[in-house]
Amino acid sequence: MRRGGDLAIAALAAIVALPLALLIAVLLRCTTDGPVLQRQTRTGRHGREFRVLRFRTSDDGRFAALLRHTGLDELPRLWNVVRGEMGVIGPRPASPDQVVRYSRRERGRLAVRPGLTGWAQLHALGRDRSPLTRPEWAELDLWYVEHRSFRLDLHILGLTALAALRGPAAGRTRRVGPKPPR
Repeated sequence: MRRGGDLAIAALAAIVALPLALLIAVLLRCTTDGPVLQRQTRTGRHGREFRVLRFRTSDDGRFAALLRHTGLDELPRLWNVVRGEMGVIGPRPASPDQVVRYSRRERGRLAVRPGLTGWAQLHALGRDRSPLTRPEWAELDLWYVEHRSFRLDLHILGLTALAALRGPAAGRTRRVGPKPPR
């Protein structure tokens, strides 16, 4: 059922995202050298590696910075959802070099598909200038894995939509679970 929901959300998002993604691709092609898309290796469910797609924003131009700030550089990851490598909601996909440093407890994050958005990402948005530490991020991801439910997923989707519409401060709304560790 969760996979069907991921596909339905990805299909709805693609209706809005496809024209925007095409516009971004054209603008990147016109303003930068090199490929429009970038592939990065990430670790997914049960430790399986896969390649995520994102718009290439490695230059320091204003447009690249805008894409990174708004998260639009990650629009191509919808394809990873369609392929089943990612879900809409879950822990942020980690690089293999991060996963090798995971503690036994942190490996619990790999019990579910990584997601486009998630509990830890929303808490990170609510932090103005003090980013979450790796242990804080891991504990929030593990809390999500342990408490995952349809209701929690709907709450995360709602907060993500608010954050997209209102900006990062929207991530500071009512919490369902624990406050981020300090």
